[in-house]
Amino acid sequence: MNKARKLIKTKRRFMVIIAVLLCLLVLSGSASIILAFYHAKIYPNIFISDKSFGGLGQEEAKNIYREKFAVPEKINIEVATQKEKLNFELETNTFKASFNADKDVYDAYLYGREGNIFYDLKNLVELIAKRQNRQLSLEYDNGELENQISVIIGQANIEPIYPKISLSVSEIVISDGENGEKLNGEELKTNILNAILKRSQDKIIINTEIMSVALDSNQREVLIERAQKLKEKSLSFTFEFEEFHYSKDKLFLFLNPLDSYHLEVIKKESESIAEKLNRDPQNPTFTFLPTGEVGEGGRVQEFAPAKPGVKVKTEELTKLFTESIKELETTEETSLIKKIPVEESPPEFATEDVNNLGIKELIGRGTSTFRGSIASRVYNIGLASSRISGALVKPGEVFSFNATLGEVDKITGYKEAYIIQDGQTVLGDGGGVCQVSTTLFRAVLDAGLPVLERRAHSYRVGYYEQGWPVGFDATVYNPTTDFKFKNDTDSHILIQRIYNPNTSSLIFELYGTKDGRIATTTKPVITDVQAPPEDLYIDDPNLPSGQIKQIDYKAWGSKVSFYYEVSRGGEIIYSKTFYSNYQPWQAKFLRGTGATN
Repeated sequence: MNKARKLIKTKRRFMVIIAVLLCLLVLSGSASIILAFYHAKIYPNIFISDKSFGGLGQEEAKNIYREKFAVPEKINIEVATQKEKLNFELETNTFKASFNADKDVYDAYLYGREGNIFYDLKNLVELIAKRQNRQLSLEYDNGELENQISVIIGQANIEPIYPKISLSVSEIVISDGENGEKLNGEELKTNILNAILKRSQDKIIINTEIMSVALDSNQREVLIERAQKLKEKSLSFTFEFEEFHYSKDKLFLFLNPLDSYHLEVIKKESESIAEKLNRDPQNPTFTFLPTGEVGEGGRVQEFAPAKPGVKVKTEELTKLFTESIKELETTEETSLIKKIPVEESPPEFATEDVNNLGIKELIGRGTSTFRGSIASRVYNIGLASSRISGALVKPGEVFSFNATLGEVDKITGYKEAYIIQDGQTVLGDGGGVCQVSTTLFRAVLDAGLPVLERRAHSYRVGYYEQGWPVGFDATVYNPTTDFKFKNDTDSHILIQRIYNPNTSSLIFELYGTKDGRIATTTKPVITDVQAPPEDLYIDDPNLPSGQIKQIDYKAWGSKVSFYYEVSRGGEIIYSKTFYSNYQPWQAKFLRGTGATN
């Protein structure tokens, strides 16, 4: 019984094998016929974009391809926003869209002719049973297409106005934002390419996506809690002498109530910092005035120190920005100061390569601002600082501010501005010159040089406390009051200014050779504080009756001192305590008593 079953199974297997072989013979015979008939022609049942190219030679196929398949000249696009419908006409030649006839026809011809007999036979057998449809090869300038799409996006997108966090006195206030709209650029690109491949004349219609920024009650509560943690904290980023400071409302700008932080806002802030700091390498320049006598001090006509090129690492800065805000938000830290990550490239020459005076590096820097100054005062600051800038102080020499500056009057180019004279604030030639001497005094302190003569102003002047503690000022008035310091280094010292009236800032930089000295100043000690006298009103018949004009501003009186110490190698080489005795100052007003028009 078992033998009979085995015999039957064996016979069946044999019959299946015979049937398969017969089929293969038939198919291979058919394949042989196809191979012979379609020599140098595209095999049958091959289509390109639903158009049959079977039986055609390559040149004939290319002609039909070019006649049949043409890229649409224009693509019409309608973007439906929440408020309106925007229509755009995109010309395909702007991004060089084209179909590649040579490639597509050749690829169609190669089908079944790959050179592998078994693979080719398989493909031919499949062609007998089923047609093979190939896509058009679309070529285009991807960069230019994305530029065109970005233009459309720029007109269609509506940036959301995120809920704003602000500080009203000590209370956190959140204002409602406005939803935005966003066009999906990748979806639009896909639609454009599909329209070209289908040679469609139909308008592409695409909707913008809503960018919702509405906050629910829970999100508002969380946001207020986060802002509370930041309202008394601050974050600063520094590089060289630049500082970018963020606190309170400025920090709130980076909080995203929907997903942690506004990364795009932080990225833009990082890019803004980079724009201010990025620079190319700077080779040094150093030229004397033709009449300058170097041995007697002399002056430098043109100077620029060697500076490395700087490129801010914006991606790293963005990451550091985010991590720092998170650190402030999640820890007890109240103030963070971070260094801006940069990549530096060296200049071709060093500063000392262009002079033989030992001037090779920055040794001291002083700053001041003069926001609120009248135009004539700003002008005088620029003129006076230009006459100090470029001065050379040789080793062992005592620098006199008045001697270097020269006469200050109308004849030498100065304008009238407010000065302190005989216990009053009056208009006088050269108002603003003390801003220059004050700034230089600060640079000298930073460099650790001995100050031989310095006198404080009669009263506290607001300009000198913009970003600086009280007491770091130095007044001058030729010939009775001067500012003097000594160059006790072994190299010449060059005084160089950076003056910017647009930002109301003045900087003096001192260049020479560092000798290891370290200068420190203490915080000022303020004593004997005195309130200003009552305001004084003076009748003035030259002003119309009822008009009031302020001519002097009140200031609190006080005594101020700070200690200045210079050390080298652990040894104190110079020290001095600076004293200022500021008188209480009375506000004065002119009160018009004259006729009115």
